[in-house]
Amino acid sequence: MSAVIEISGLRKAFHGHLGIGRTAAVAGLDLTVRPGEIFGLLGPNGAGKTTTLKMMLGLLRPDAGEIRLFGRPPRDVTARRKLGFLPENPYFYDYLTAVEFLDFYGRLHGLGAAERKRRIEKAIARVGLTGREGTPLRKFSKGMTQRLGLAQAIQHDPELVILDEPMSGLDPIGRREVRDLILAQRAAGKTVFFSSHILQDAEMLCDRVAIVFRGKLRAVGKLDELVARDAKWIEVSVRGPLPDGVPGDRTPAPDGTTLVRVDGVPSLTKLLAAVPAAGGEVLSVWPRRESLEDLFLREIGRAKAEEVAS
Repeated sequence: MSAVIEISGLRKAFHGHLGIGRTAAVAGLDLTVRPGEIFGLLGPNGAGKTTTLKMMLGLLRPDAGEIRLFGRPPRDVTARRKLGFLPENPYFYDYLTAVEFLDFYGRLHGLGAAERKRRIEKAIARVGLTGREGTPLRKFSKGMTQRLGLAQAIQHDPELVILDEPMSGLDPIGRREVRDLILAQRAAGKTVFFSSHILQDAEMLCDRVAIVFRGKLRAVGKLDELVARDAKWIEVSVRGPLPDGVPGDRTPAPDGTTLVRVDGVPSLTKLLAAVPAAGGEVLSVWPRRESLEDLFLREIGRAKAEEVAS
C-alpha cells in the first residue's frame, strides 16, 4: 500500500532575536505514515511537532527535505482536498452558531447547499453536539469547541485527518470524547496523524508513534516493538502484618495497606506464602510493564546526555 505521508530529510530553522543566529526547529526528519493507521508524533514542548505539521500543511516552507501527501506536494490542490486539519489553538468566529460555522467551512470545500446541509447534520451528530446547532460559539466550553473543530475537520470526509495537540486543555471527559472520535475515524478507514505530549492518550490510540526531541527523531515504530511487554516488576497490595525477611520494597498506603514491590516470580511466590502465614491478606497482584512514558523519558534522557557529551 502506498504511503499517505512521506517525509524525508526535513529541515527548518528560524532566525533568533533581531535576526541574530538561527535555531533548528526540525533537523533531518524522516517519517512514513501508512493508510488507515493512527500515528502519533510525540515530544516535549519545543520539540518541533507543530513546525512539522505546518510544513505538512504547506503553511511553512522547509529549508530542506521533501514532504509528500498522497504522493503529491503539500500545496497540491488534489492532496489538500483529501485532508482535514485541527490546529492546537483554533480561533473560531464566536458570533457564529455551530451550523453557520460548519456551513462556512463547507463552502470553502466547494460543497453545494444540499450536500452541506446533509454533511453538517452528520458531523454534528458524530461529535455529540446534537441540540447545540443554533448555539453561538462564544457559549461553547473548551471541550465543545474542540469537538466542533473536529467536526469541521471531518465533515468533508477526508482520507487524512491531521490534529495538533487535540487533547490540550480538555478535562478527562473531553479527552475521552476526542479519543472516541479519533478511533471512529480509523474504524471508517481513515488515516489520523496527530501530535501530542500527553502520553497516556497516545498509548491508548496509536498504531505507531514517533518520538522527537529538538527536531530530531529519537524512536519510531509500533508500541509492541518499542516498549518491552515482559513484566519488569510485580506490585502486591497487602492488608495486615508483613513478616520480617520477606522479599520486596514496602510502601505504606493511606488506607492502611502496604504496597510491596518484588522482582520476579520466585520472590512473588515467597511473598504469597509468607503473608497468610503471618495473618495478613493479599488484596491484589499487578505485573508492571514498561510504558510509553518510560520509553519517552528514556529517549529524552539519552538525547540530553548526548548533547552534554558533545
